Amino acid sequence: MSIALQAPNNRSWKKLGRILTPNKDVPWMATFTGSASALPLDGGPLCDVYVTGRDDKNRSRIGRIRFNLDDPGEAPQIGPEALLPLGELGSFDENGTSYPCLLEHQERIWLYYIGWMPTVLTPYQCHIGLAVLEPDGTFRKISRAPILERTNDDHLSLGSCFVLKDDGKFHMWYTSYLNWGNTPAEHKHTYVIKYAASSDGIHWARRNEISIGIQNKDEFAICRPSVLKQDGNYHMWFAARGEEYRIGYAYSQDAVNWTRRDDLSGIDVSSSGWDSQAVTYPHVFECGAQLYMLYNGNEYGKEGLGLARLAK
Repeated sequence: MSIALQAPNNRSWKKLGRILTPNKDVPWMATFTGSASALPLDGGPLCDVYVTGRDDKNRSRIGRIRFNLDDPGEAPQIGPEALLPLGELGSFDENGTSYPCLLEHQERIWLYYIGWMPTVLTPYQCHIGLAVLEPDGTFRKISRAPILERTNDDHLSLGSCFVLKDDGKFHMWYTSYLNWGNTPAEHKHTYVIKYAASSDGIHWARRNEISIGIQNKDEFAICRPSVLKQDGNYHMWFAARGEEYRIGYAYSQDAVNWTRRDDLSGIDVSSSGWDSQAVTYPHVFECGAQLYMLYNGNEYGKEGLGLARLAK
């Protein structure tokens, strides 16, 4: 990689503009274009971006677009169909799939995702699933059940994750719900980012280790980690929610214990426009000699998906 990050990060992100907005004529992204994950093609500049949309029933669906990193203002090619079918009634992803995380492994593309199911006394419950890209271009779910389920430590719900393969070991940082609010005066929910490890990317060991926790009374949601390793250091950008979403940042030498420095995330809201109230759901990726960030603005996808590039 030509751009070398220091630990902690000391660079800012240059916003390149909004690259996608909801389109009522595309069923999988009729009302939202939310959390996304990128996969450059043959070193770029063409890039496939897997995007969480929402259909006209407010169900999250993952679709794919293709755009040119050298010309982000050019209209992207938008895939007409969602990539994953909804699960059968009663399954963990019966009512939505979202928060894609891509991993190239065994010459295949692995797609980690979040499955949604409605509940009675709380709005929903989520778990983590996995699908693999087949030679015919379709994704096959490896299981009708989640690969990361609830446990005694993660007993309420799970959320967005990021998986990194490093020296034969798989690292996962995932969202774990701590509680649901019981009164209007309480936050709707509280969740943090925890850590898991695996030898195969499918079976995971968890020790209830919190990587990024709540840091003040106004904050209540930490999610959507995106991790990059350089020169023995791990860098994480993530979403942190108080009054509005902001993008936070932390760094680590062991992938488990993190030093949080949100002041060094390098990105904030704009003075006006589609990302003037919030910035959230970051995904950081490399293409050529550059580092890029996909992110969402106001209302976490209702006003679109944006792109930024790390300044030199």
